[in-house]
Amino acid sequence: MKEGYLHSYFLRNNDRLIHKWSHYFDIYERHFNRFIDKEILLFEIGVFKGGSAQMWKSYFGDKIKIVGIDIDPNCKKYEDENFSVEIGNQSDINFLKEIVEKYGKPNVVIDDGSHIMSDVIKTFDYLYYNTDKNGVYLIEDTHTSYWEEYGGGVKRKDSVMEFVKDKLDEINAYHTRGKIHKSDFTKQTDSITIYDSIVVFERKPQSMRVDMKTGFFDSTF
Repeated sequence: MKEGYLHSYFLRNNDRLIHKWSHYFDIYERHFNRFIDKEILLFEIGVFKGGSAQMWKSYFGDKIKIVGIDIDPNCKKYEDENFSVEIGNQSDINFLKEIVEKYGKPNVVIDDGSHIMSDVIKTFDYLYYNTDKNGVYLIEDTHTSYWEEYGGGVKRKDSVMEFVKDKLDEINAYHTRGKIHKSDFTKQTDSITIYDSIVVFERKPQSMRVDMKTGFFDSTF
């Protein structure tokens, strides 16, 4: 797949509406390119007008299965081959459980839903741990963490970005000398990458960190 495919697709799009910030496309490709032409399951929270689902199908290839999650029943009309839409609230854990039970654990999750702080965090707290063990979980439009109308605010403790800052400590729990508990998040997370308006979590099972040395010691150096 040629680098820059998604941005090119977006600029050439004359089908269903897509609404994205222009700097998002390079981020998508950086974290998603390993899934191209693979049999994967993608959950997209926030269907909008169905355009982004078309874009993902074109990018990932025919083997992808996409499940859109939205609160608006009208989004069902955008269903097509390899794209199903489930109607419900993203913060309803029982609803999310039903989706996982129906389709399986996703390889990729894109949260472009309500952007309300409590919704995003509740969704993450369930769905992250029910994403494939080597999957990717991407939260979009995290600039809303600074906007009061979404339950955010600069340095507001229950905003998504403050939640993410706590996760930065949690991923380093092994080195806190017992001050931070080594959680499932610590043991299951490979990296957290923070961009303007996007946070990406890469999952990977982690073993105990071991500090090692190799080679020989030469006192003349």
